[in-house]
Amino acid sequence: SNDPFFVEKIRDIVGLYLNPPENAVVLCVDEKSGIQALERTQPMLPLGLGYVEGVTHDYRRHGTTTLFAALSTLDGAVIGDCMPQHRHQEFTRFLKRIDQQTPSTLDVHLIVDNYATHKHPGVQRWLRCHPRFHLHFIPTSSSWLNLVERWFRELTDKRIRRGSFENVPALVQAITDYLENHNQNPKVFVWSASVELIMAKIAKCKEALDALH
Repeated sequence: SNDPFFVEKIRDIVGLYLNPPENAVVLCVDEKSGIQALERTQPMLPLGLGYVEGVTHDYRRHGTTTLFAALSTLDGAVIGDCMPQHRHQEFTRFLKRIDQQTPSTLDVHLIVDNYATHKHPGVQRWLRCHPRFHLHFIPTSSSWLNLVERWFRELTDKRIRRGSFENVPALVQAITDYLENHNQNPKVFVWSASVELIMAKIAKCKEALDALH
């Protein structure tokens, strides 16, 4: 990352993970955009004796959707919503959903990336009208700091990549079903790395790269 405030942002985000504020909820928020509704030309090949499960390499495209998701660092539950576009209007709509689905007595701390949508004047106006919301930006090119990316990977591996969808509504329904099943028994992703450990690893990587040159 070439973010001039890299260290400060690292300390802010890791602090939310390791020492969350009282009377508040911490949510890791991001959008998984451009999820394609791919229809396989043949059914998935089942597991069998001597060969592994597989899918055909060819498919038909039937459009895309964007999943907005907010992962709770407390219990692993996810607030999610699929929308056709990825603009500040959709992000504001998702903020309203979070507002409705979190206790009104708690502050809401959102960990987000530096996508322009999150900093749009329309979003800023909404945040000023809802002072219990606080945005915390990860450093540029540091998506590994946002735990919701870990949940996106599980969604992709366990449901989207293995699926065949004849249209976008079928894809959205599959994502919704996965989300509901996840929230019945959510899994908490526990952050354990301290700022000092992270910075030590970065310094070691830089030292190795400098040695190559």
